[in-house]
Amino acid sequence: MVGAIPAPRAPAVGESAEVRYALIAATVVFLGAFLLAPLALIFTVAFGQGVAAYFASFRDPDSLAAIRLTLLAAALAVPANLVFGVCAAWAIGKFEFAGKTLLMALIDLPFSVSPVVAGLIYVLLFGAQGALGPWLTAHNVHIIFAVPGIVLATIFVTFPFIARELLPLMAAQGNDEEEAALTLGASGWQTFLRVTLPNVKWALLYGVILCNARAMGEFGAVSVVSGHIRGLTNTMPLQIEVLYNDYQFVPAFAVASLLTLLALATLIIKSLVEWRVGAGRAHAARVS
Repeated sequence: MVGAIPAPRAPAVGESAEVRYALIAATVVFLGAFLLAPLALIFTVAFGQGVAAYFASFRDPDSLAAIRLTLLAAALAVPANLVFGVCAAWAIGKFEFAGKTLLMALIDLPFSVSPVVAGLIYVLLFGAQGALGPWLTAHNVHIIFAVPGIVLATIFVTFPFIARELLPLMAAQGNDEEEAALTLGASGWQTFLRVTLPNVKWALLYGVILCNARAMGEFGAVSVVSGHIRGLTNTMPLQIEVLYNDYQFVPAFAVASLLTLLALATLIIKSLVEWRVGAGRAHAARVS
């Protein structure tokens, strides 16, 4: 009947209310103990000596250099992974070719290799005693213990994120719309910009957000290739470790709080993108 109030939906599972409440309580306790409490501790210690001491921590030249280097590494790694991820997902999702399975396995490689091992690989390649070390030294090219090594390590540990977000969506969409555009006279580049890319824009943004979050928080691989040179090759995670080991707790937690705020901002943006994607899918379902 028009205007009738729909009946409440039955629970998806048959557990009693007590069991559901117990599961919710266990989840809340777990999140409180392992997520909210550490976050609260970070800001409590960071502001433990007052607001003035907190902001004074960021006037330290080494901390400022670490912040700049972290943002620089992310600013270089994310666009590189954006180009790679789109190309790889487009090739794998839209075409059939020899070595496709191998390429997919290689994309997943950083998920299965320890970041420390990844950093060590770059040291063995570009270090002074590495495979390319003598040639690089002779040409005065510095990769290890310098910014290029940090960027390369960051790219390595983050390059699966965008490709992995795009791959299932591109594969599920098929080639019908692209083939229709080509039939109507669109070029390959026009088809990509006006058909393929708009269809995956939200998944692409989601992958970029995850990639950026991973890039800013990377520790293991960057720690191996950086050399821990204060003011030059320390990123924010490395600077936090240095300050903490020097018993400079307020500056250490101040920098950690900034990294936490960046992570929270990333989480908020990620949630907004997820909401937008969900709303778009619901609208498409209603239209269809």
